[in-house]
Amino acid sequence: MELENQLKNIVKIIIKKKFKILIDNLIFQPTRKEFEGDITLLLFPLLKKIKTDPETLGKEIGSNLKSDSNIIEKYNLVKGFLNLTVCNSFYISFLNDIKNHKKYGHIKPNKSSKKIIVEYSSPNTNKPLHLGHIRNNLLGFSVSKILEANGYNVIKTQIINDRGIHICKSMVAWKLFGKNVRPSDLNNKGDQFVGKFYVLYNDQYKQEVAKLIADGFSEIDAKNNAPIYMKAKELLKKWELNDGETKKLWSEMNQWVYSGFEMTYKKLGVDFDSIYYESDTYLLGKKIIEEGIEKKVFYYKKDGSVWVDLSSDGLDEKLLLRSDGTSVYITQDLGTAFQRIRDNPEMSGMVYTVGNEQDYHFKVLFLILKKLGYNWSKNLFHLSYGMVDLPSGKMKSREGTVVDADELIESMIESAEKISSNHGKKTKLDDSKKLYNDVGLGALKYFILKVDPKKRILFDPKSSFDFNGNTGPFIQYTYARIQSILKENKNIQWNSNKTTKIHLKEKEILKQILIYPEVIKNAGNLYSPSLIANYIYDLVKLFNSFYQNINILGEKDSNQKSFRLLLSRKVGEIIYNSCLLLGINVPNRM
Repeated sequence: MELENQLKNIVKIIIKKKFKILIDNLIFQPTRKEFEGDITLLLFPLLKKIKTDPETLGKEIGSNLKSDSNIIEKYNLVKGFLNLTVCNSFYISFLNDIKNHKKYGHIKPNKSSKKIIVEYSSPNTNKPLHLGHIRNNLLGFSVSKILEANGYNVIKTQIINDRGIHICKSMVAWKLFGKNVRPSDLNNKGDQFVGKFYVLYNDQYKQEVAKLIADGFSEIDAKNNAPIYMKAKELLKKWELNDGETKKLWSEMNQWVYSGFEMTYKKLGVDFDSIYYESDTYLLGKKIIEEGIEKKVFYYKKDGSVWVDLSSDGLDEKLLLRSDGTSVYITQDLGTAFQRIRDNPEMSGMVYTVGNEQDYHFKVLFLILKKLGYNWSKNLFHLSYGMVDLPSGKMKSREGTVVDADELIESMIESAEKISSNHGKKTKLDDSKKLYNDVGLGALKYFILKVDPKKRILFDPKSSFDFNGNTGPFIQYTYARIQSILKENKNIQWNSNKTTKIHLKEKEILKQILIYPEVIKNAGNLYSPSLIANYIYDLVKLFNSFYQNINILGEKDSNQKSFRLLLSRKVGEIIYNSCLLLGINVPNRM
C-alpha cells in the first residue's frame, strides 16, 4: 500500500533518530470508525524494543509526522494506538498520479514473469456439469484472472476424467438400452444424453443388487456381483487392453460429452488454455508407480495390488494400482502432475481447484510426489472449497439428483428478464438478450464468489438479484449509473494545482481506491476472489452514498465538478476491472 509504505519509511527514520533503534516491523491498520483518523500505527509491538511508554512514543512519532512529512495533518492517541489523519493534499496528489492509469492496481505480466498453472472444472465424462461444477469453474477462472493481475503468466487447464469405471457404466447402459440412437437423432445436448444412460445404469444396478440380496447374497457380494456391474468391469479391462470396438464406442460417447461441456463453458464465460485427458496421463502414472516400486517408496501386497504406506506422516495406506493392474484416481493424478511439469519446466506453482471432499486425496498426492523426490511438489496447492446448497435442497434437474448447470444458468437469465420486465425496461432485442445474460450470470457469479472458498454456500437465486444488497446486479447497476453520469461529460479537465475541496464522502472513496492494489495482492496470495467481491461492494456503497449526498453535475465550480467526475470515472474503472477478475460483465446501461 502506497500510503502505508511511505509512513513506514518515515517512522523508521524518526525512531532511529530519536531512540537510536532500528525497527523492521511496523504494523498499520485502518482507523476504527469510532475514532478520528485514517490510518493507525500500533504502538504496543514497538515497546518491546523501545523502552518507553505508549504516550511518549506516540507523541514523538505523531508530532514529527505532522511537522516533517507533508502527509499527516493531525494525530490523536488512544492508549497504544496512534491515529493519523492524512492531509487532503496527499489524496489530491494520489488521484492525479493514477487518473490516466486505466488498469490501476493491476500488474501486467511479461515473458519473464513467473508461470503458474490453475486447474479447474475437471469433470467426469459420464454426466453433465452440475451446481458444484459451477462453483469450481467460477472459482478457478477467477483465481486465474486474479493471479494474472498480480503479474503471473497463468495457464488455465483442466484434466478430463475420460476413462475408468464411471464412463464404462454409461457405455454399458447405452449398449443395453440405447438402441443405437445418437444425441443428434434426438437434438439432445451430448453430455445430457450420456448422463441419462448413467442414470439408467444406476437404476438397473439397484434392481439387480436388490434381486441378489433377495436370493441370499450379502449386500457387499450383491454389489460386487450385479450383472451390469460385471459388464462395466469387463469393459474397463477391454479398454485398458486397447480393444478396438470398446475404444471406438468410448471415443464416440466422450465426443458427445465434450461438445456438451463446451456449450456450458461458453454460457458460463470460462475457458482453458490447455486440456489433459486421464486416458493419456494414467499410463505415465503407471510408469511413476513402477519408479516408486524400484525406489522402495511403494510396495506390492499379496494380491498383486500396489500401495504406499504414509502412516509415519500421520496419514494411512493408499492403493495405487488394483490387483488386476487397473489404475485408480491417484494413478492419473501422478501422471498428470508429471506431464504438466514436463510441458512447463519453468512452472513456479500449480493450483488444483477441487472440492474439500478431496482434501485427504491431495495431502496424499503431494506427499507421494515429495517422497519420490520431485522438488517441484512443494509448489503445489489445493484450492479447497465447500459445497453449494439450495434453500429447497435441490432444484428441478434432468437427472433428478443434482442441480443441473445448464438449467441453473437458464433459470438465472430468465429471472433477470422477469425483473427487467417488471421494471418496465425497454431495449433493443439484441441488447436486451445480452443484458439479461449479463445480469443473470452476474447475479450467479457474484453470489458464489463473494463467499470465502472454504465456506459452504447456501445459494438463494431470489436474493442474488436484490438491487439494494450485496449482489452482482447492485454492483452492475452502480456501474451503469456512473456511465450515465459520464456520458455527457467525457472531457474531464481537472487541474490538481487549483484548490480542490475534498468532502468526507469523497475522502472515504479515495481511501478505498488507495487500498485496491493491496486487495488484489492479498486475493492472489490467498487464492480468494471473495476479497475482490467484497471490496467492490464496499466501494459501490461508498460511491452511492457520495452520489446521494454530493452534487456532481450541478456543481458550479468547474474544477470541483471535474474532480468529482474524475473520481466517479476511477470508481467505474475499478468496478469494471474488478468484475472482470470475477468473470462478470458490467453493462453500460440498465
